[in-house]
Amino acid sequence: MGKKKSLKPTKSLKDTEEVLTTDYIGGDALDDLLSKLVRSVEVAKGSRGGLPEKIWMKQQFAIGVNDVTRVLERMPASSSRTHSTPSSSEAHTVSGRGRAPLVPLQAVLVAADCNPKWLTKHIPTLASTRQVPVLYLKDNKAGSLRLGQVVNVRTALAIGVKARDSVVNKAIDEVLNRGSELVATGP
Repeated sequence: MGKKKSLKPTKSLKDTEEVLTTDYIGGDALDDLLSKLVRSVEVAKGSRGGLPEKIWMKQQFAIGVNDVTRVLERMPASSSRTHSTPSSSEAHTVSGRGRAPLVPLQAVLVAADCNPKWLTKHIPTLASTRQVPVLYLKDNKAGSLRLGQVVNVRTALAIGVKARDSVVNKAIDEVLNRGSELVATGP
């Protein structure tokens, strides 16, 4: 029994997780955000320069929980988010081929209707160590469907917006700057 007690998270960590997961975007603010993102993606697609849509989407977004987690883990856990050059140990894979330069995430969008909850529970903690804001989208069991529409997939539990100079990034900046107007407190 002593081991079970030692495996429980400390109270401060638990409190931090609760604070990170009680804010969400819902209602009209969610409708505005998603419609703005869909419009900005459509506008940005016009400037994709002949790239296939799937490749262009991967350059703009980290799509899905695994991809978002992978990008966050590769980002430096420091106060600087603009660091985009990989270290020499990250630059080459085992096969000798170079890895594409890391593009940090500007923000992470997470569907609050995720079931089971543990699939996305690690994202706020990981994102906070990289200073990446997390926006929870709450839409009465349809958040993952609506989030998937932004990137033309059926459903998405999490989407990371990569920090590039595009219309999509400007839309996310606008949302982040208006933050307190859009965010409602938990149920």
